[in-house]
Amino acid sequence: MMDMDKVLHYNLIFRPEPEGGFTVVVPSLPGCVTYGKDLNEAKKMARDAIFGYIQSLKKHGESIPSDVDDFVATIDIEVKSKSKKLAYA
Repeated sequence: MMDMDKVLHYNLIFRPEPEGGFTVVVPSLPGCVTYGKDLNEAKKMARDAIFGYIQSLKKHGESIPSDVDDFVATIDIEVKSKSKKLAYA
């Protein structure tokens, strides 16, 4: 039987760094973090890091997660600047 190519989907979080460039985090692959000097390089580095991560999972016989059914959303939380303590209910 021939191996079929499979397309896996991963969500990426790009965080701008104060010194320049971007750190990239792959939430569904714990510890999969990389860096690029610009967005294009950061995405390329993320692709390489994900590929290496998947190869390690295969080598160890572990399942390979994917974000194919996940989606990303953002939410804004207003925090009052005068309040120095957060109250917990």
